[in-house]
Amino acid sequence: MLKRTPQPVQAIFFSHPVGIKLLGGSVNHDEKSLNELKKTLGFYGNSPAVEELIRTVVTVAPTDLSVLIIGESGTGKELIANAIHHLSRRAAYPIISVNTGAIPEGILESELFGHEKGSFTGAIGQKKGYFEAAEKGTIFLDEIGEMPLNTQVKLLRVLETSEIMRVGGTQSLKVDTRIIAATNKNLERAVQNNEFRQDLYFRLKAITLQIPPLRKRLNDIPVLVKVFADQYAENNNIRFKGFSPDAVDMLIRYHWPGNVRELRNFVETSIILNKGGIVRAAYVMNTLNIETETTPSDHLPVPLNKTPEQAERELIYRTLVSLKLDVSELKQMFKTLLQKSVQQASPFDTIHPGDEPQAVKPMTMNAMERELIKETLNKYSGSRRKTARALQISERTLYRKIKEYGL
Repeated sequence: MLKRTPQPVQAIFFSHPVGIKLLGGSVNHDEKSLNELKKTLGFYGNSPAVEELIRTVVTVAPTDLSVLIIGESGTGKELIANAIHHLSRRAAYPIISVNTGAIPEGILESELFGHEKGSFTGAIGQKKGYFEAAEKGTIFLDEIGEMPLNTQVKLLRVLETSEIMRVGGTQSLKVDTRIIAATNKNLERAVQNNEFRQDLYFRLKAITLQIPPLRKRLNDIPVLVKVFADQYAENNNIRFKGFSPDAVDMLIRYHWPGNVRELRNFVETSIILNKGGIVRAAYVMNTLNIETETTPSDHLPVPLNKTPEQAERELIYRTLVSLKLDVSELKQMFKTLLQKSVQQASPFDTIHPGDEPQAVKPMTMNAMERELIKETLNKYSGSRRKTARALQISERTLYRKIKEYGL
């Protein structure tokens, strides 16, 4: 939850000769300076979207404006937040990273703003929060879309007044901290659903950086593969012979739901399992099951017409397959789902001549999601923490689903 980043050295992109002028109102980039930026920031790619993102980072970094970073999980939101901090006037001070979705709601305010002695049971002394720890530096609030509404009110006050109040305190404290927030949720839709405050959303979105998913920058995959492979081989003293050209082509065919994080993990695992030898197309195809993918061979991007709710459900279904359950457990779970699907069939359903054969009505998305959550809860004896971890969703989201489905 709290991470202090090592103090950066003075980077080459602060100097004028490479073509970047940060404080004069205009930002000019040449190819050399962009390549130096990518290497220094650790954000690689030659696609127009990536280069435009880097230009924007360099432009907004020297200011004290709050920034909202939007992107799917694994796209590099924290990397961009660190880049903004290291390019800012606050680089000599800490950047504190806080995953707001991973902190229980009951203690989130205390973690962010601190508390006074005796303010609640267990508060045996005064404690400074993350905002005070990030004084003169930057605080990175990841998964801002998971923040409870009552905490959002206090965050809005910090943005507007630069003041905090510790839990149980009576006096406001001035803080000099830059706020960078990130989310993989559609906050505009969350506002419409009364899950996120509209005033806070408008306050945050003034400077918005959109990180494209990897499937939208497939031409960057060869560059990323080489960078990740070289870094891992060097750090672990491995002589790696590389990926064959047809293996790289296979990587481009995959849709990478876990984005750059998934690609890096795959590259590193491939080096180990192939013992430094050449990684060939057959290995990539078998490991990623590319032959069963629906991504067209002409490398067209995956359609993005799904709502966040649909995407969340698909994540649960994919996670179910990846759960370390034995075959009998999987068979039993799907047998239960099938039985419930049959039970939902209407007794008035009849088959008329000329109709397509139809044994039962399929379960709805909501019904299947409810049963998957119920079965996983049963597997872990009702432990919500273990269930949320297994389904790869936050405990807050799980609580909401349990209440919604009456589990």
